[in-house]
Amino acid sequence: MKQPTTLEICLESVDSVIASDRGGAQRVELCANLLEGGTTPSAGAIRAAREKAKIAINVMIRPRGGDFLYTDAEFVSMQHDIRMAKELGADGIVLGLLRPDGTVDVERTRQLVELAKPLPVTFHRAIDVSRDLLEALEDVISTGASHVLTSGGKPSVVEGATMVAKMIEAAKDRIIVMPGCGIRPDNVLSILEATGASEVHIALEEETPSGMQFRKAEIPMGGVDGREYVRFVTPEDAVRSVVEILNR
Repeated sequence: MKQPTTLEICLESVDSVIASDRGGAQRVELCANLLEGGTTPSAGAIRAAREKAKIAINVMIRPRGGDFLYTDAEFVSMQHDIRMAKELGADGIVLGLLRPDGTVDVERTRQLVELAKPLPVTFHRAIDVSRDLLEALEDVISTGASHVLTSGGKPSVVEGATMVAKMIEAAKDRIIVMPGCGIRPDNVLSILEATGASEVHIALEEETPSGMQFRKAEIPMGGVDGREYVRFVTPEDAVRSVVEILNR
């Protein structure tokens, strides 16, 4: 009998964690700042999410946006963030580190995997900007990580599904290869069929207008125009619809 597919929701708010829990997902990846691809969420967000939801919570450990080549100071901050996430009740850790030549930073990644124990570690889509995905997969496996998240080295897993399938075949039972990026309710089954994946990572956040009635739209607080009066939230019904699709 085929095992049910594990659904992981990528999100950036406590409200979205609650909605994903109620919608029936098995796990979330809690981030901040998804406009930058996800960075480390605050201690308050992790604690509140843990208090409000029973769902498994994997916490992103990424000190900034941009590349995955970290300074010594940034590496120290990642260690502190892992300790914090463990203390606050995280169920897993998500991270990724590369060397200047585009290979996986095996030594540092292994140190963080050891620090995270007994929590499992997912090596995130840093692997998609590595110089050779199959080489990088072997390196990630050697670090002791339990999962690797990938779009197959393409902007979307729709384009990278063939490579994801090759990675799953190469990984065998040594690590779980999880497709993500560009997956939607209308293509999730075709992605699973094309890759043979047992777990899937999907973002379902929708743009929600701010509740602010008084606005000064001419005064920006960041570098993205119009961002001040928009929130991105994962709707419970969107999660439930994907769960229903996967259960068919």
